Amino acid sequence: MTDKPEDVHEPIDSMASPIDQFTAAQHSRRNIMKWGSMLSALSVTGVLAACGSDADNQPLPSPTPTPTPAASAQVSSFGLAVLPDTQFYSRYAVASNNQFNRLYGSEPFRAQTEWLAKNAAALKIPFVIHVGDVVDQVGQEPEWVVADAAMKVLENAKLPYSILAGNHDVRADRGYDPALPDLGTDADRDLANEPYLKWFPTTRAQQQKTFGGRHRSGFHEYHTFEAEGQKFLVLAMSWRTSQAGIIWAQNVLNANPTLPCILVCHELLGIANDAVSPQEGDYGKMLWENLIRSNDQIFMTLNGHIHGSSRLTKKNDFGNDVLEMVVDYQMAYQGGNGLMRYYEFDLTNNKIHALSFSPWVPQKPKDTLNAFDQAMLTEDNHQFTLSMNFAERFKRFAPTFKAATASNLSLTAATTKLITDGFTSVPAPAAAPAANAEDYAKVAGTTAHWRFYGGTTGAAVPVGQVIADASGNNNPLKRAPLNVPANNTAQAADVTWSDDHHYLSSAPGSVVFTNTANAPRLSYFWTDVAAQMNDDAFEQGYTIEAFVKISKDWTAANNAWMNVMTRGGRRDAIPGWAGSYGDSPPVQFAVSNLREIQWEVPSVTAAGPVRSRTAWSGEILVDRWMHMAFVNDPATKMITMYIEGAPVLRNATDAVGLPNNGLPWVVGAGASNMASPGGGFLGAIGEIRIVPKPLLPAQWLTARAPK
Repeated sequence: MTDKPEDVHEPIDSMASPIDQFTAAQHSRRNIMKWGSMLSALSVTGVLAACGSDADNQPLPSPTPTPTPAASAQVSSFGLAVLPDTQFYSRYAVASNNQFNRLYGSEPFRAQTEWLAKNAAALKIPFVIHVGDVVDQVGQEPEWVVADAAMKVLENAKLPYSILAGNHDVRADRGYDPALPDLGTDADRDLANEPYLKWFPTTRAQQQKTFGGRHRSGFHEYHTFEAEGQKFLVLAMSWRTSQAGIIWAQNVLNANPTLPCILVCHELLGIANDAVSPQEGDYGKMLWENLIRSNDQIFMTLNGHIHGSSRLTKKNDFGNDVLEMVVDYQMAYQGGNGLMRYYEFDLTNNKIHALSFSPWVPQKPKDTLNAFDQAMLTEDNHQFTLSMNFAERFKRFAPTFKAATASNLSLTAATTKLITDGFTSVPAPAAAPAANAEDYAKVAGTTAHWRFYGGTTGAAVPVGQVIADASGNNNPLKRAPLNVPANNTAQAADVTWSDDHHYLSSAPGSVVFTNTANAPRLSYFWTDVAAQMNDDAFEQGYTIEAFVKISKDWTAANNAWMNVMTRGGRRDAIPGWAGSYGDSPPVQFAVSNLREIQWEVPSVTAAGPVRSRTAWSGEILVDRWMHMAFVNDPATKMITMYIEGAPVLRNATDAVGLPNNGLPWVVGAGASNMASPGGGFLGAIGEIRIVPKPLLPAQWLTARAPK
């Protein structure tokens, strides 16, 4: 296929129907289904509508009044709000194609800041923290316009905040190399050419009463705020700080030796593949060794970047706890669905309470809600309480630290009530593992159904091995020869049997590919040249499903634009189909250089020049099974991609069926040139099913057979 440049995608079709343009979720279906009954027990009646000041300095409505607390329930506490990665909110709320407004009449980024502006006084929030990835595409000015307007809501409300640049907010995003610690950091950037510094310059930060200063690069800043009679320090350090940046941070700590410090970075703590357990990476370990462990003031760290939520408590050089926490919901439904974090610091009871919730979900029109719309997450990695004896923890550097006179009720309870008042979630559909290999929803008229299991785990799949067509239509696959193309260096052991599979797949196994997309080592399967499905045009639409797991060894350098499945040949070789990316296959199911799933076909019904119709997912996690479905409905002329059951943001319109060229289908590689396949897949594939009509989720392979 033709490699498309990084961060450049097909245009988003602006006329997509609201039903089919629901947005993306990349969490595993297992985790999403657990969210089905997560409303707090504190829910009562009433609907909270978020509102507040806007970028034009419209007045804020009166804040929700703080109730007069009963003396026995009084505590001394305050709240901190955290805005996780907002990149997709900025990207899909641009003025030219505001998908959120079109579907819901509001947008999540603005809903978050307006809710904070309205409720900061009632919830005793003196400060807001943004963990970076403000936008998705650094070079797209309309995204910065969205972010600018959302953050101005806080400025107009006089609610101070810290902000930092994530990897999506800088021109150079390079991997961390301990041997080259300044590569790709603030020391390695053209400061005159960085949009972050244009939209969030030092002069803007200086307008906030909490602002203390910035590093000379403009990428790192610090603030001090006061709460309950005590002062705190926030160090906000942008993507990949240089050694000079660490020295700057140390100097800030030295200049504020009595202040408890919260260190905020875009990257610090990670999350393991179970989506819950904490995982430390090289960059986070570097920050620990060079800044955190030797500075007792740093009692808490916050970061985004890694999708989900996790936490880790470590002991510093003084034997004191440091609470490390990651929170990032950008790969959840709707690019995060407005989810954010609130921490209540209960100084009376020496507790830190954490809540994860969305102020946007309760605003959505009720007829748009589905099971992915959760106002509050209550799993213990999203909602939790940590113990910290603040006076004891801070006594070495702040011996006079103490709680103020108790004066408020639980802010955690108040926040929960505000969010869940009157909101009723949509029940999640039942999801259960298969009882046996035949426990799946069978569909009459299925074109082909390939189930990749049956061999000895770990053994090579023999060259020429036939993968039967479970539909009975005699459209089997066969493992291709090792010498096609002629320079292929593939080995028989490059495709192996495995008993690993998606938990909702009834097929008790998969095949594992060891391919390199950009090198001549390629193993794949293809249909016979005489297979009937090679001539199918799918004029009544289609549903194509696959269970896929991308290898943990995936890298953009070696595996960008690798293919799960393609239809052979070049689209511009089909009469009437010359058009954009004409050297691409007629059907392309691939993984981009940004690790997004790409489903691309040329338009079938559009008049005039042919153009691509492409649905894109967000970034897909590695080493985790995903169910993927592409549904083409001829009635709406929509192609909707679903990842783990959730429809994605970037779907396609004005397309029915698939171009028909009579050439074989290829699994595990691309085949724009049938004599020279390329773009090999790295990872595992469990099942692929192709049905010549649109299916509902209850008919997918993730559903069980009727009883």
